[in-house]
Amino acid sequence: MQLKKRNNINVLGDGDATMILVHGFGCDQSMWRHLVPAFRDKYRLVLFDLVGSGGSDLSAYDKNKYSTLRGYADDLLEIVDHYSTGPAVFVGHSVSAMIGLLASNAAAHKFAAQIMVGPSACYIDDDNYRGGFSRADIDDLLDTMESNYLGWSSNMAPAIMGAPETPELGVELTNSFCRTDPDIAKHFARVTFLSDHRADLAKSTTPTLILQCTDDLIAPKEVGDFIHRAIPGSQLAMIENTGHCPHLSAPAASIDAMRAYLAGLR
Repeated sequence: MQLKKRNNINVLGDGDATMILVHGFGCDQSMWRHLVPAFRDKYRLVLFDLVGSGGSDLSAYDKNKYSTLRGYADDLLEIVDHYSTGPAVFVGHSVSAMIGLLASNAAAHKFAAQIMVGPSACYIDDDNYRGGFSRADIDDLLDTMESNYLGWSSNMAPAIMGAPETPELGVELTNSFCRTDPDIAKHFARVTFLSDHRADLAKSTTPTLILQCTDDLIAPKEVGDFIHRAIPGSQLAMIENTGHCPHLSAPAASIDAMRAYLAGLR
């Protein structure tokens, strides 16, 4: 199957270096619209939808392949091979930050840097680790999705987005959740919220920037601190923002942090 069709790949920009941007759960590549104008002059931007999301080919969704995030990481490596003109800068939001981590750990020479936007290596509290949710919280979340996906989307999406001063963003995220195939969304949610990639963080040798919001329902500040301590040489940039999607609700601060970090790599 052609990669372009499978992942609805779009290439923008005129730069020599390649930047690959991948969205989070329930979203699609349109969520990067504020960042595209800021980077298209210096980068060749590769945007795509995770299989099962957005304009991807839903017939390519394989529950066995995508039973872990490594299936998505394999897709990412294929896309890097076909679309990157050299080691790529990877930008991943939320669950895609861990997908990028797995891919870069498997083939570090293919990545110049990774930028994690609101990442979480594990959502469930565990001894001294604070992921933000108890196992009972996650079980309740998944059970609610199973019984009433649209109702769950309508309630959760605005809370995930935050940004109370721009309620239209919460409506946009709700609509994005509701457009996603419910069966795929439920499966992807289970894979996402039950994942634990804490042990993979220390294996990273790719230069890493973590963008962490100061008030994030999904990835509390402690999670960003944990990832920063665990990834050797990583940098942590705090963004004054309420919500889990700073690339939408605080794009200027996100762009400034990314530009400053990327400038320091050269």
